[in-house]
Amino acid sequence: MTDPSANTGRKWRPSLSLVVFLVLTSVLVLPLFSIYFLKVYQNQLIQQAEAELIAQSAALAATFRREIETGIPQGVPLGAKVPPAAPNPSAEPYQPIWPQLELVSERVLPPRSAALIPSAAADPAFAALGARMAPDLVATQKVTLAGFRLLDPNGVVIAGREEIGLSLAHLEEVSEALQGRFKDVLRVRISKHDQPSLYSMSRGTGVRVFVAMPVILRDQVAGVVYASRTPSNVFKYLYEQRSRVILAMLFMIVPTLLIGFLFHRTITGPMRELVERTNLVGKGDRDALRPLRHHGTSEFALLSQSFLDMARRLNTRSSFLSTFATHVSHELKSPLTSIKGAAELLREDVDAPDMDDEDRRKFLDNIIADADRLGTIADRLRDFARAENPVALGAAKPSVAVAGLRAAFPSLDIRAGGDLDTPMRISEDNALIIFSNLADNAVHHGSSTLDLSAARQGNWLKITVSDDGEGVSPNNRPQIFDSFFTTRRDRGGTGMGLAIVRAMLDAHGGAIRLLESDHGTHFELTFPVTGAEAS
Repeated sequence: MTDPSANTGRKWRPSLSLVVFLVLTSVLVLPLFSIYFLKVYQNQLIQQAEAELIAQSAALAATFRREIETGIPQGVPLGAKVPPAAPNPSAEPYQPIWPQLELVSERVLPPRSAALIPSAAADPAFAALGARMAPDLVATQKVTLAGFRLLDPNGVVIAGREEIGLSLAHLEEVSEALQGRFKDVLRVRISKHDQPSLYSMSRGTGVRVFVAMPVILRDQVAGVVYASRTPSNVFKYLYEQRSRVILAMLFMIVPTLLIGFLFHRTITGPMRELVERTNLVGKGDRDALRPLRHHGTSEFALLSQSFLDMARRLNTRSSFLSTFATHVSHELKSPLTSIKGAAELLREDVDAPDMDDEDRRKFLDNIIADADRLGTIADRLRDFARAENPVALGAAKPSVAVAGLRAAFPSLDIRAGGDLDTPMRISEDNALIIFSNLADNAVHHGSSTLDLSAARQGNWLKITVSDDGEGVSPNNRPQIFDSFFTTRRDRGGTGMGLAIVRAMLDAHGGAIRLLESDHGTHFELTFPVTGAEAS
């Protein structure tokens, strides 16, 4: 029964393609978002307009102050008293006024209200001064596109295109300036023309910057320069620069599409194909065990290759298990049938004793021999399973394995030489299993001597194992490593010794091959050396 916790839930999850699409779309939209909604560029335009108004008002205020000094009699009253400026400890002669209006955080005031009738008319001297400076204001406005008004110490307009003789003292910014403090504000703009619907979505397109700069003379407010201007509109600017904007958008869209195509080609495409291959392999389709059409990145090439190698190994393992089960059932069937037959005859003899002791002993010997054969097959199966799944690696030396062989096979003359103290990347028990199977084969094929010669070659240790037995016929050479292949089945051979040797070496990264020889059998075994990565 499948563990429910092992399955990923069936809840909706975004695909990698959707995530990439959303990321790339966000990258494209982000500049427009920052311009349109975060008002980054519009703030810059507002502060630019404010800075220009401050500079122009400062120039006009200096001229206005000089005209008051030279053209206004001493007896004409001025405005509010202003405390003298504190001395600058750094002796810095400059006192700049920096633009500080921000569309996002600044309070936008209602549209500027109409001028009111003053409680007292402007002094004739100030009215005459305003008439003299009016042409200068008009000329300045034609160039700067800003609106300028000169106010007397009571806030009455004395120069400007409109509202001459009316009072603006009730306005917040003008009231602050009449107290000797510079003031700038943002007000809702009243346009004479209908605005496009797109403009209504942005605060920056419907505001106007107002600046009120006091004119100080003899520590009193002598007048106010009141200026206003609508900042440049970002959409108007983009429309005027539409050819460049379109070109810039193309330069953004085309690379983004190329990035999306590259991402699909290198990641999402190979990943989707790999998932499809996984499903096909899970359904038993062996045609799916082929390289992907496009590997994309080197990591995906390694991943797909690892997957295909794993799938091939699992497929081979599945086929092997099927064949192995067939061979095992066949190998076990013969001795079991023999044991069963002998046991039935002995049971019949108990009911009707007509078997002499010699026949009875013969049947018992057959039972014992077949039971021993079953025990041998069980031991070989255990060794084979151990070879397929090694418990742990080690650092066995050939000299230790040779000592174990001499103790296990006293009838065999074992000779060894070469690099016998080089540690192999295999445990001592597994190394002894390998050499014991080779020695057992040599003994059962009439060998009296066994020669081992070890030589290190880089990260490998090559050991040649030679005996002086019957040798391997040319017809049998291609299949001597196959499981259950044996030429001495009648003498108790299981045909699993060399298969165990090859499986054990494969599991430890080594190999075995049969060498050409005129006499006896010669094998070459390759072991990885401990402490070095096999290449």
